[in-house]
Amino acid sequence: MDADVSNRLSESGVLRAGVAGAGVFGAYHARKYAGLEGVDLTAIIDPDEARARELANELATDYFDNLGAALGRIDVLTVAAPAVYHYELTREALDAGKHVLVEKPIALDTTHADELIGLADEKGLILQVGHQERFVFDAFGLLQRGVAPSKVSAMRAGPFSGRAMDTSVVMDLMIHDLDLIHQVVPGNVAKVEAEAKAVHGAHPDEVTARLTFDEGGEVSLHASRIANGPNRAMSLAYPDGTIEIDFINRKVANSTAADLGDMFGERQPAVMADPLGHAVSHFIDSVRTKSQPVVTGQCGRRALATALKIHEAAGVAA
Repeated sequence: MDADVSNRLSESGVLRAGVAGAGVFGAYHARKYAGLEGVDLTAIIDPDEARARELANELATDYFDNLGAALGRIDVLTVAAPAVYHYELTREALDAGKHVLVEKPIALDTTHADELIGLADEKGLILQVGHQERFVFDAFGLLQRGVAPSKVSAMRAGPFSGRAMDTSVVMDLMIHDLDLIHQVVPGNVAKVEAEAKAVHGAHPDEVTARLTFDEGGEVSLHASRIANGPNRAMSLAYPDGTIEIDFINRKVANSTAADLGDMFGERQPAVMADPLGHAVSHFIDSVRTKSQPVVTGQCGRRALATALKIHEAAGVAA
């Protein structure tokens, strides 16, 4: 850990947080920091001054038009800018000795992801990637089953919003499911088939992919940002039955021996109601305790590598 940061933490106990990106997701992160005890939201960073000023005024903090100007004011940083800037902003913060929570994807190529992971390790800094649905799967108990599903299907779709058009729907939406699948399906991806469709720009807005793992698992995925309505579901076929989760209608059909509890009912775990808040709190706890986060840079790199294989199979760019 950077010596100056360690000294400040030991003296004050308060972490100064910044958010790079004042869009929808940057605002979500900023509000989470603003509500955390022992955290002082000290910087909103965005080249769009009007947008940064509006969010900073809402949360009674300062805004900056570039990260360099804010580095002296922060100890930790969320990078929630468009994906094309994730690498450069994360690298700049790590170079300066700041802990980083970078939204997915960690970067747009594995070389850059490896560089960020290596830099964080070299400096003893926390690097967490924003696959916060991992915490939801953990709360479901699906990461502790001790038995792998033979088949998984995942659907993640919604109507066109014009958001995240700097990259494909694989990097925008499907990558969440890729991280989850790598937690429950053992082995490496041996075969990829994929089809893609671009409607509103150069990057695919709808992608269907089929993955075969070298230990026998089969996975089908569909992601769309041009659907008629929202659809978020996953089905997992185990030797002892099937678990089907409908996240939109908050329903679970479970014929396995797994006890999934009251996941969508009155006694649901807090993480189910606020996965992002849970992820941000976990990041801050990891910084304070100097412990490895649940969703490491390596986790983000693995999901990214599979996303790139899907791009290659579909014959499209990121």
